[in-house]
Amino acid sequence: MKRTLLSSSAAFILLGSAASYAGGYTTPVVDPAPVAPIVLEQMPADWVGGYAGATLGYAFGGDDDVGLFDGTTNLGRIGKLEFDGANAGIRAGYLWQYSKWVFGPEIGYEAGNIHDSFGFDDGLGGGTFKGKAEDVIALRVKSGYAVSPETLIYGIAGIASGKFEYSAEGAGQSFKDDFRTTGYIVGFGAEQKLTDMMSITAEYEYANFGSESITLDDVQSTASPDYSNIKVGVNFRF
Repeated sequence: MKRTLLSSSAAFILLGSAASYAGGYTTPVVDPAPVAPIVLEQMPADWVGGYAGATLGYAFGGDDDVGLFDGTTNLGRIGKLEFDGANAGIRAGYLWQYSKWVFGPEIGYEAGNIHDSFGFDDGLGGGTFKGKAEDVIALRVKSGYAVSPETLIYGIAGIASGKFEYSAEGAGQSFKDDFRTTGYIVGFGAEQKLTDMMSITAEYEYANFGSESITLDDVQSTASPDYSNIKVGVNFRF
């Protein structure tokens, strides 16, 4: 009798267990794998910082028509000053960088032998008219694109203050007038790093200094100097 009861109990337990699985397959709970955070790649600020350097250039293509008048009568055009000549300068600036775009201010000083002259006939044996750029102080803004961490191309725009001397010689007399006038500079250039601290540049600029009235003894004229300038230079970063 006991053996029969035990057998019945075992069968009941087995039936109960089978019934518990009869409802179907239950999907096991699995913890999800961690998701890696998305990191936005940032361009290295290869061109950020201050710099100072020097340039050597050659100016050309000046075009200043010179006329004279005595205060009441226009004496007409007597010739043209085509400014050209070698020049040298120093500069300093600072650059910021956003992604691959680079921009910043630069101040520079240039001087050299940018000049021209021509002969004219004044009816008294002729003479010589001369013009010379003595120095230029410029504040430029450079804005460009970093083609690579080592190469930068950029545009140039700024204001410039130039000191000029105009003179006339003839009939045993000499007259001159010097003046400082403000104009603008536009251009473009490229910069190539040689090391982390040193780079070389090549630039083209056009400088226009507007018009300025000058007086040579008892006659007057209007000076309107301008010229192009091709420059090479070196910068040192700090």
